[in-house]
Amino acid sequence: MTKKLTIGVLLSGSGSNLEAILDACENDDLPVRVAVVVASRPDAYGITRAQQHGIPTLVMNKERYVNPLEADALIVNTLQHHHVEYVVMAGYMRKLTHVLLNAFPQRVLNIHPALLPAFPGAHAIREAFDAGVKVTGVTIHFANEVYDEGPIIAQHALDVRQDETLEILEARIHSVEHVLYPQVLRLLATHDMVITGKKVCVYPKSDAAGSGVSA
Repeated sequence: MTKKLTIGVLLSGSGSNLEAILDACENDDLPVRVAVVVASRPDAYGITRAQQHGIPTLVMNKERYVNPLEADALIVNTLQHHHVEYVVMAGYMRKLTHVLLNAFPQRVLNIHPALLPAFPGAHAIREAFDAGVKVTGVTIHFANEVYDEGPIIAQHALDVRQDETLEILEARIHSVEHVLYPQVLRLLATHDMVITGKKVCVYPKSDAAGSGVSA
């Protein structure tokens, strides 16, 4: 039986990716346990989702983020208290500092609604749409101190239909996110990921090989 991977989820909004992960845990035997949820805003609906599932929460606010290093230290203490192995950003709209990244080296995941390195930043879906691209998608990567730059774990491409609106594209992108994040977490729980530079290779746990850092 696969040991469950203990994660902490960081979010800022509705928490739809959190819900998708929890649904996969409950309905698809995803070997993951969400131990704690950190919300960057007290009005984030993701807090309610966590509470509905009996998951402890840490609720941040603007005052706590005045000193980003102290804020991340508080988050680290909370994550470590709950024995978190990996940190999963699910729509977390704060830049992480070295305090958190060094506490979980190559163990922080982020999801981005575009095919990185194209369209980094907070408005990726709109920028891709306005640019008239024919293909966009979703990227999951290990986070570092530069926005949307870390080693890429997985991507899913999505054709942009010529007659669709921005709102329809956004909904399709989010639907892909809700499938891809649980898939990557399942890989993380059942495989080894070896990072060499910006390249991530995935091996069955019994056959992990290659040079680099095992995440």
